[in-house]
Amino acid sequence: MKARVLIVDRDNRYREWMRHHLGVLCQEGQVMALDLEGFRSRYESITSADHDLVVLAIEFGTNPDDPHSEGLEWLRELRDHEDFPPLLTVAEDGNELTAVRALQLGAVDYLPKRLLTPERLRSAVRLALRRIEIRAAEDAEQAAAPAARSLRDPIPGYTIRKTIGESEKAIVYLATSAVTGTDVALKVSKSEPEEANERQIFAREHAALSAIRHGAIVDIHDYGVHEGREYLAMEYFPRGDLKARLQRGILEADALRYTEQIARALQVVHQGGLLHRDLKPPNVMLRETDEIVLIDFGLARNIEGASQSTRKGVLRGSPYYMSPEQALGEALDARTDLYSLGIILYEMLTTRKPYSGNSAIEVLQQHVNAPLPKLPRPLEHLQTLLDGMLAKSRDDRLASAALVVEAVAGMRALRDGRNAEAIEAAGAAVA
Repeated sequence: MKARVLIVDRDNRYREWMRHHLGVLCQEGQVMALDLEGFRSRYESITSADHDLVVLAIEFGTNPDDPHSEGLEWLRELRDHEDFPPLLTVAEDGNELTAVRALQLGAVDYLPKRLLTPERLRSAVRLALRRIEIRAAEDAEQAAAPAARSLRDPIPGYTIRKTIGESEKAIVYLATSAVTGTDVALKVSKSEPEEANERQIFAREHAALSAIRHGAIVDIHDYGVHEGREYLAMEYFPRGDLKARLQRGILEADALRYTEQIARALQVVHQGGLLHRDLKPPNVMLRETDEIVLIDFGLARNIEGASQSTRKGVLRGSPYYMSPEQALGEALDARTDLYSLGIILYEMLTTRKPYSGNSAIEVLQQHVNAPLPKLPRPLEHLQTLLDGMLAKSRDDRLASAALVVEAVAGMRALRDGRNAEAIEAAGAAVA
């Protein structure tokens, strides 16, 4: 492999052991090693231009809330360091709790040092480098696409400032409305659709959302067609979406709070007679108050008679978040959105998607046939809730968004109660 790997470990013998075995893996690349003091003096100048991956062996302790945990301190420090290479941690101690926190803080993997073998080390580094390569290719493609497909003809009444997003069918711009003087997210179709059933997708989204007015649902300001291209002017959320929030790590309490808020928003959507059908982190925005807002109702359909697609054989939505029945092209009901929310909950708790593969078909097959994903031991008290949202058969799932709200609220109350008891016990011990 052509990879540049930096190993950091205070133990010289172990450092050289890792260097030897990774040297076998990266024969066409470069494997360097530093002791911890050398790394401490140089880390601020280290960037991804120098190394593709940093393997950091460090002590983590057993308490993920310990402000003096050396490993977690380093992860917090390096997370804010611009263009620092991806980080794979080798824990000299630690447990499942610190593993979860390390991944939430941005580590690409967490390996217990006491269980590390040459095979496991090489496999973890190989997988980490592959994920990094895929992510870099996706980022490069996304960065290049808006420049290649810039808006040639401005939309009357809007001053476009920059591109903030793109999908297969549309580009989203940050724009200023000439009428109100406020910032909006201006969603513009890339070209005039060739097929009749593809026309006026934005019009359907505008009509769907015009019937639902709620603080947890995006507000549509304007709809129109300019030179054959549809556009929607919507609320702009400078804080960004849940996908970006996931990159910084989400604590259990926040994951449950976001889940309850999304379920409450789905209650409104479902009561309005709609299915979202494309619920995923990029379609969940955050207000400055940290409240969620659902966006992108381009695939929304009436609950009665809703089907997977407007055209037979066409896959709509993200494979990572599709329910089994949606993957199979069956008629859908509200429980399909609840399944998608369960996938989001798992991702918030673990920083990983439960199902992945080399193609969309592989991912969809796992939604249909793979075992239910299991949470790590520190989070296993939430397994029943997760199972109730991700059951393969919709008949075994929580039946409504209201029941999800109730279940999550119960989990939050139970968690808060446990925390209160722990605080009270700690106070009694000090007394």
